[in-house]
Amino acid sequence: MPAAVPIAQGRSSSAPASIEGDSGVLLPANRFYDEESQRISNLIDEELRAKSQKQREARRKQVKVMLLGQAESGKSTLQKQFQIYYASQSLDRERPFWKPVVHFNIIRAVKTMLEEIDYELSQPEGEDSGSKQPSAASEHVFRPSANELETLSVLRTRLLPLVALHDSLASELSGGVSFSRGLTGVFVRAGWQGLLQSNPGSRAGKGSVVGVAGLAAKALDSSREDIQALWAHSSVKELIQERKLKLEESAPFFLDNVARIAEPDYLPNLDDVLNVRLQTLGVIEHSFPINLGGTMYDWRLYDVGGARGQRHAWIPYFEDATAIIFLAPISAFDQYLEEDPRTNRIDDSLQLFTTICSNKLLKKAHLVLMLNKTDLLKAKLKAGIRVQKYITSYGSRPNKYDDVASYFRAHFMQVHKKKDVSNRSLYLHFTSMLDIKATQNIIVNVGEAIIRQHIAQTGLT
Repeated sequence: MPAAVPIAQGRSSSAPASIEGDSGVLLPANRFYDEESQRISNLIDEELRAKSQKQREARRKQVKVMLLGQAESGKSTLQKQFQIYYASQSLDRERPFWKPVVHFNIIRAVKTMLEEIDYELSQPEGEDSGSKQPSAASEHVFRPSANELETLSVLRTRLLPLVALHDSLASELSGGVSFSRGLTGVFVRAGWQGLLQSNPGSRAGKGSVVGVAGLAAKALDSSREDIQALWAHSSVKELIQERKLKLEESAPFFLDNVARIAEPDYLPNLDDVLNVRLQTLGVIEHSFPINLGGTMYDWRLYDVGGARGQRHAWIPYFEDATAIIFLAPISAFDQYLEEDPRTNRIDDSLQLFTTICSNKLLKKAHLVLMLNKTDLLKAKLKAGIRVQKYITSYGSRPNKYDDVASYFRAHFMQVHKKKDVSNRSLYLHFTSMLDIKATQNIIVNVGEAIIRQHIAQTGLT
């Protein structure tokens, strides 16, 4: 049996036994490889350190701001206001994609008017149809004259083809999103404009006729006079006066402007974009470069869905949030949650604000409170709607704006005082998001205050 051949350990059979150095001295091969490997390793480490340092600097200049509040509190409108101030060109590029959404808002308003008229006419003589809402008002019976009924019947017949597009247009704009609980409307996620861009029928180009959005634009153009007639009809005004017909807050604006909006070459202006109603799903991130004292900061704004079923999605963004801007619509004292008709929206805002103040993950975040929709609050009080009817604790206080605003302010301040986990300062503003000039002033003040505090906290200079 032949003798076994020993195999050298720890060296490749192809590796040279030695390498001649610069001085002519033979060096072990392993030493050469070790030095070369070390040099490459040092270069890699240096690059990683430089990259890590650059990332740290970028993070320190990154300001993360979360917009929190219940659904329809004005978060998306505030985001648009930031966009107008810091990135107006990007908003201008988005204007065509808002056209079908504006059209949907009008179609939804028409649908709501016709459905309420049908409901009221179906009620037996003397029955209070207002009982279907917790906030219903009077026992007034809706009984139009024969001529009014005939006009309403004709308008209804003419407008039915337009209303029939409601659900399919909502589905197209929402990218097919639907809800088992029967919720309707336009629900959008991050990048929804891109979905519309891939669908030629949803674009706002002149003469666009493909897809549901194109059909809706044509139907709206041919129905504008009927919509104007319905909106001006005495029966509709009567139902609004009696608070039986409750349109979305922006509906009167769009109905008043239907002649302009129905034009084939219509392109939404800033007021249209600010007034449009659209519901956010999940979390949508918006980034704006902000220059303060010659230094650029990356302002990241997170617009989140505010419905009860979506609030769990907020939590992952809490830990490293720089600031929270909480919006509470104080005009909603006579409204109830769509998800829970027993819960007053002011009560829900207070409960939600309590949760934010007491959350330990947010203890380092700067806190800004915006008591929003003051314009709508003033309009409701002027119309004689009494706060005490919906919020019994308001008692016999005067039903005037200053008194009502002070009352709500005191309640939110009390929550902050009792529940805030870090005894931080609270920056409070009364706001109307549709007032561009006033809101821009607040945005500048709030933005600079948040960034300056961030600079102090992170040591940036």
